[in-house]
Parts: sequence; structure tokens; C-alpha cells
Amino acid sequence: MIPRHLAATAAAFVLLPLSITALSATTADAASNPRASLPQTVNPSVGRSHRIGDLPAGQKLSVSVSLRFHDSAGLDRFLKAVSTPGSPEYGHYLTPAQFAARFGPAKTDLDRVRGYLCSQGLTVTGVSGNRQVVSATGSVSKINKAFGTHETTYLDTARNRHFYANDKAATLPSDIAAVVQGVSGLDNHTVRHHNLVRPAAAPLAASSGLGPSQYNGAYRFDKLGADGTGQTVALWEFDGYKKSNLTTYDSQYGLTGPSVSTVSVDGADYDSSPGDGQGEVELDSEIVRGVAPKATQLIYEAPNSDAGEVDMAAKVVSDNRASVISISWGSCEPDTTSSSMTSVNNSFKQAAAQGISIFSASGDDGSRDCSRSTSGSSVKAVDFPASSPYNTAVGGTNLSVSGTTYSSERAWSTSGGGISTVFSKPSWQTGTATKRTVPDVASNADPASGFAIYTVGGWQVYGGTSAAAPLWAGYTALYNQKAAAAGQADLGEVNPKIYSLASGSGYSSALHDITSGGNQDYSTATGYDRVTGWGSPIADGLTSALMGDTGGDGGGTGGGGTCTAAQLLGNNGFETGSASPWSASSGVVDDSTSQPAHGGSWKAWLDGYGSTHTDTLSQSVTIPAGCKATFSFWMHVDTDETTTSTAYDKLQVQALSSGGSVLGTLATYSNLNAASGYVQKSFDLSAYAGKTITLKFTGAEDSSLGTSFVVDDTALNVS
Repeated sequence: MIPRHLAATAAAFVLLPLSITALSATTADAASNPRASLPQTVNPSVGRSHRIGDLPAGQKLSVSVSLRFHDSAGLDRFLKAVSTPGSPEYGHYLTPAQFAARFGPAKTDLDRVRGYLCSQGLTVTGVSGNRQVVSATGSVSKINKAFGTHETTYLDTARNRHFYANDKAATLPSDIAAVVQGVSGLDNHTVRHHNLVRPAAAPLAASSGLGPSQYNGAYRFDKLGADGTGQTVALWEFDGYKKSNLTTYDSQYGLTGPSVSTVSVDGADYDSSPGDGQGEVELDSEIVRGVAPKATQLIYEAPNSDAGEVDMAAKVVSDNRASVISISWGSCEPDTTSSSMTSVNNSFKQAAAQGISIFSASGDDGSRDCSRSTSGSSVKAVDFPASSPYNTAVGGTNLSVSGTTYSSERAWSTSGGGISTVFSKPSWQTGTATKRTVPDVASNADPASGFAIYTVGGWQVYGGTSAAAPLWAGYTALYNQKAAAAGQADLGEVNPKIYSLASGSGYSSALHDITSGGNQDYSTATGYDRVTGWGSPIADGLTSALMGDTGGDGGGTGGGGTCTAAQLLGNNGFETGSASPWSASSGVVDDSTSQPAHGGSWKAWLDGYGSTHTDTLSQSVTIPAGCKATFSFWMHVDTDETTTSTAYDKLQVQALSSGGSVLGTLATYSNLNAASGYVQKSFDLSAYAGKTITLKFTGAEDSSLGTSFVVDDTALNVS
């Protein structure tokens, strides 16, 4: 065994093979290849609009070229496993670097696409952090040449709006097309609208409508004992805001928290002069603040275009700064290029792999989401991105409260809902439809029971599913705060968990089932429906159920009753690349190849220095009352000791009380346990049900001849 400090030094000097891309050769090869068509790259509105003439050859356009995943089937398998309780990979989220290494486009493919665009005279302006999107600009004549298109101006007669678009599908040389998923930005027809319903009346001098104490009390957010501390929410926006309005809202309701900050995408700069969507942005921020005041808010702002949306999605997930995203903007599926929707959805898959929850407004036009677009109100349609299977689509209700207590709820008559024409039915979704149905959940959205919002210098009462989505996002910040404190993973992709929960006996204590009202084409029903989904949150019951405790006390401990099967340890395979929520000595969480991981790339490596040294690794976790609990991990012991009789270097595995006293020593291992490969160890912790304990590894080696204790793929399964 190489001593650990020498192994680390050696690793630092390993020469990696250089990847040299001959762009000129690639360009020549690409030019000689036959061209292949990129399907779904023509906006459907072209066929319903009046052609005017050619777009000026010198006009500048910006496009985003999306690349394919290199292991789509493997990604789909991983996404199912990471969201399925009991799976070894459950809650085992990836970092952006790990995602890119396993599933992202290969660097050689990226270089080939970038080289091709440059060879066509386009200027590459950026590459997303996940290597999935290449952004470029160029004149219309160069765009036409690069993508084999003909850019034309049209008149949308239904909306009396001029736009430009390509009149046939984009093409690329076959070797380039083989790695490209689609191209966005070849038209500017689709404009995302905010799903906000506002009154025509002038702003009010005093606040009116539901304030934080009312919606926090009605949905029992105030029973969680959390405020969003340590959590970050990303708001997905196509306009700007004024901080002074947010400050006025905070002052009115006595809210304090981290200052809101803007993250610009593609140079978007709305805050100096916000437009018509200012009320949307400020609504989103104020609702999140009302639910989770201590959460950090990042307002991502992008150009309102297909390319802007694609680039925003790639940036949010590549940045990986937020554990939840709130989206209140959308467009109806039939008026949106399928290629662009697929590109955005690919980034949402990455979000699911990284443990990021996404909540999207389901729309404010009921089951006819194209009412404000070319397709018209006669078409049954749903809103994108809510229709993405990796979003939780949030529908709308009318909420009645008595003071700060929930009274009743019915469907809002224009709550967005129906059946997607783009996305297939996910494995977790119920019902007979073969396509994805929305919404998944709901909360207050009817302007008749609207929220008090301060915007554009005055108070308004706002509604819309735009208010419902950030409310659920705020709840998830509270949930993630509690999960971290309990040593559990973030909520991550929500839908598989919600559908599993709602199909069981714990449904009525976790969600309000809305059974009255409907939209144009669908009615509410017992259980799931296409107007309100599974219903609105009962936050304490929902949190207990999602965290594996149906006892009903809202605190995640005790209470008796049945036990929901779950794996309780956070970062249980160390694949986040950092220790949290484990506490660990410096260097313990490690991805070097000197001691390989049992699964993935990362593991916990205690000791192995060949000198007097002590390493520790620990995590606190609450075991629900009434549960059978089994703690397991995979271990490899590697040693330079030659004795077969004396234990010089030791690893203790202990269970500690919340106060730090030893409840029990589960096992002690030493250099005498050295062997090739990993061995799984397992311990029954059922005696600690109803308690919060700390699981701790302590490795101590003496002054010479080191021993490495390598631990990976831990689990605390309850059933």
C-alpha cells in the first residue's frame, strides 16, 4: 500500500492525455458530408401565418445549439433509481461535474460543433457549463448557410404580430447532426407569458389580500419550525424588478432575510427599467419570502426567446446554486418548437439528477392554454415548461381561510390542466392517458382569494398559478432545511414521491384533496384530477410523510403509527464531492484512484498515512418511531502491517446520543481485517427508533505502517 501522502503527490503529477481537435480537418470533413435534417425545428405558427418576405441578409441573429446526451438510457435508469426510496442510489445526487462526466456531451463532440459554427463565419459567444449548449451569433446570410435555412418574415394574423422564422427544418452535415439535439433561435415567434392575473384597478394605498400569516397558517407551513435558513431558491424570469418594492413588502410583514440578487443570462438587464412583467417577478419573490424568509433568492433573468429559455435552463443547473427552482412563465405547447422544449427538458433531467426541485405554474387559461396565441381557444392544450415530466406542475384553487386557519378550497375555474401532446406518460403517473397530464399539485391562485403584493409603487391583489408555483417552491426550501437537519437528502424530483404518497394511506394527512369545481374540459374528482392534481399542501403532514414518518407530529420524530420505507442518510455514497451533511476530518471524502470507491467516484477514506493519525466521519439522523432500522456500509481495509496477531490501527463504529455520549459501539475493525475488495457490514438500529442519534466512524493509526479504512455506499434503511 502506498502511503497516502505519497499517493496524493504521485497523483498530482500524472500526465493526462491531451485531446487535440483539428478544427480545420473537422470543418473540411463536415463540409463534404451529406446534410441531415433536424426535426421539430420549424415553429408550428409558420403554417398559420402570412409570408411577408425575406429577412434582411445583414440582420444579426443569436442561436443556441443543443447537444445530445451520450448515455440517455443510462441517465433514465439513474433518474428512476435516484428518486425511488429503497434504491441504493436513492438521494445519491450528482454534482454538475459528475453529471457531465457520466451523461453530458463528450468534449470531442463539443469541439466539433464549435469548430463547425466558426467555420461558417458565426461567432461562438459561449458554451454552457454543462457542455450541452453552444451559443453563437451571426448575420442572417451566415445563419442560412450554416443551418440550410431560409429566414423569412411573417404576419401572425390571429395576433396581428410580425415575426421571423425559418420556413423549413434546419440541416447540418451528417456528422455534426449526429451529436446535435436541436437549434433554438431560428424564429422569434414564441414569447413566454407570465401566469399572473392582476386587477385592472389602480394600486391600493394599503395592503389587501392574503398575507404571509394567512397562507402560512392555512397550509400549515408555520408548523414546520423552519424558515429557509441555508437554502437557495432560483426564480426563472424574463423581466426585472425593483428592490425597493421587495423591501416595502418585507417591512409591511416584518420579514428579514438575505438580499435578493440577480443572475444575468445572455446579458439580460431588466432591473434598470423593468417591463410589463415586473409584477410577476416581484410576486414570485414576495411569495417565496413570505413562506421561507431566510432563504437566499437568485433571480435568473434571460431574454424572452427560445434561445434565452434554453440558455437559462442550462445555466441554472450548471451553476447548481439552488436546490429549488420556481417558474411562473410559459407558452402553450402547440405554439412552441418541440426542439426547444426538448433542449430545456434535457436540462431539467440534469436538475433531477442533481437533486433540484422544479415547480412550474400550470397556466391561467384552463384546459385551453393557447387562448392567447395563434392556435386559439378551440384547442385543448397545456403549458410548457409545466408539462415537462421533470417539473412539478402547480394548478390553482380558491382558498377560504378563517383568520389564519384553513376553511375550504375549490378549483379555480381557469386553472391550467390537461394532457400534453409532447411528453409521454411518466412511469410514476396514474391515469389512462398515454401522455403526461398536468397539474400535479395545486394551491391558491384565484384572484378572488388573491395575495397581497407590493409592486410598481402600490399594493395589489394578485392571483394566477404564478402565485401557486413560488408558494410550493418556498415550502420546498423549508423541507430541505429540515431534511438537512435530520441528515436526509434534499427533496429533489418531487413527482415520484408525491404520486407514491398520494396513492397510499397517508394521502389525507399530507394533501387537501380538492373535489369541487373544474376548468373548461375537466372536473375535479376524488384523488387525482386534471384541474388541481393531487391537491394543496398540509405542510406538517406532508413533510412527515416525505421524510419517512407518518406519525403526524410534523417534527419528523416519534408519534407512532406505521412506518414509510425510506433511506435516511444524506449524501450516503459521498458522490456530492463534499462531506455535508456528514462531518468529516480534512481529506476523508476523497475521489483519488489510489483507493477506488465501491460505487461511483467518491468514498470516505480514513487514515492510511503511516504515522500517528486520527480521522472521523459522522452524521446525525432521526429514526422515526415504530420503524425497523438497518444501518449498512461497504468497507475495504488495506494495510502495510505484517502481523497477523496484533491490532495496531483501529476503526470504531459507534452510535452516539444527541448530546454526544456513546449509546453503543457497533463494531471495531483493525489492520487484522485487511482483505482485497469491499465487504458489506450491517447492523440493526431498531432499538433507537424515535430518537436522534449520531453515527460515527473513528479511525486511529499508530506511528508506523499505515492502515486505510475505506467506507462507501452507506445506508440507514427503515421499514
